[in-house]
Amino acid sequence: MEKSILLKNILLNENVSDILICGNRIAGIWDSSDPHSIEVDGDTEVVECKGKAAFPGLMNMHTHAGMALMRGIGEDIAFHEWLDRIWQVEKNIDEEYVYHATKVACLEMIKTGTTTFNDQYWYMPMAYKAASEMGVRAALSYVICDRNDPIESERQKQHCRKMYLESRQWSDLATFVISVHAIYSVSEPMILWARDFARSNGIRLHVHLSETEKEVEDCRSEHKGMSPVEYLDSLGVLGPDVIAAHTLWLSDRDIEILGKRGVTCVHNVNSNLKLASGYKFLYNELKAAGANVCLGTDGCASSNNLDMLETMKTSAMIQKAWRNDPTAMHMEDVLAMATENAGKGLGLNIGKLEEGALADILIIDTDNYSFLSPGSFLANLLYSAHSDCVDSVICQGRFVMRNRVVPGEKEILKEARNILKKLEL
Repeated sequence: MEKSILLKNILLNENVSDILICGNRIAGIWDSSDPHSIEVDGDTEVVECKGKAAFPGLMNMHTHAGMALMRGIGEDIAFHEWLDRIWQVEKNIDEEYVYHATKVACLEMIKTGTTTFNDQYWYMPMAYKAASEMGVRAALSYVICDRNDPIESERQKQHCRKMYLESRQWSDLATFVISVHAIYSVSEPMILWARDFARSNGIRLHVHLSETEKEVEDCRSEHKGMSPVEYLDSLGVLGPDVIAAHTLWLSDRDIEILGKRGVTCVHNVNSNLKLASGYKFLYNELKAAGANVCLGTDGCASSNNLDMLETMKTSAMIQKAWRNDPTAMHMEDVLAMATENAGKGLGLNIGKLEEGALADILIIDTDNYSFLSPGSFLANLLYSAHSDCVDSVICQGRFVMRNRVVPGEKEILKEARNILKKLEL
């Protein structure tokens, strides 16, 4: 029988509450001042949380965890030069590298408050092994990227089928996703195959979409004037099971399609800014059209970190700046994009703290200068605090970090340094 946890006297939605976790779910939430609030048995671990606040585990809806050891390798160059640089580097990596890089990524995400990540990278079994050992929730993509090579197409089809069958043995923390890398790197027959494979097996489809202006221009030249969104829609790809990363360069028609199809659109603000892909993410328009909008960091080769609190703050401030409107993005919208909307995008009951939800919880230390002012907790967290205010992290009802300590952190970093020396990246 799994041990229950009671978070006592913790701030939740501006109220001091008790949160009971049984197994992997939130079993109940009560006002701490209620003398009849809660009774627990002797096996329940009671955690005193005065001076701390509860917050939903953050969700990184687009990243490449295996790039966690590629920070700084492609600085101050244009996007397509950067992409060529990355592909050259990736020729030298192997499954051992991906395992250690993903462990570093998971370590960083835990320490910055992320409990779930939607990944797109190579050597899926190693990513699964790493994420499982770290105790975080992961949606892991088998990446389709045939570059119009028929032989490679057939190899990837066979390998994808094999990986999907193996994924049926995964724990509840992991979800199998199929990824179409991008319309410029995947042939049309393979896009159609991935579409059919996803639909026939009831799995999500993850794709880079309309990331750069050049991608849009090239698509219109090659596909009878259609944008990338229009092109994928013409192939019957887009739907509520699709997670589209970036969706930055959009026409009014594109927005209409994405909303009508119920696509999950992921804004990766820091990566887009750093690679100068663009900054005018059309959040208000996508939301109004009916799209499900989330946030991601992208990989460390472009964003340089996996800090979702930083992503949330930057996303809100850029929206306000380019629209010349301080009301352009409300705090509650930022919160939803990093939590509840992401849960919806993955089809999981996460991203919210309520009875019955999966117990993915951050414990925020409010005994510091960031939370001294009389402003709301959410305002102070988003605009004042840094990720070092994340005191402890619970995922699936289990502590994966307590008092800023992640088990095995030094060994994870040591092994990562060794693998970097070995590969000479």
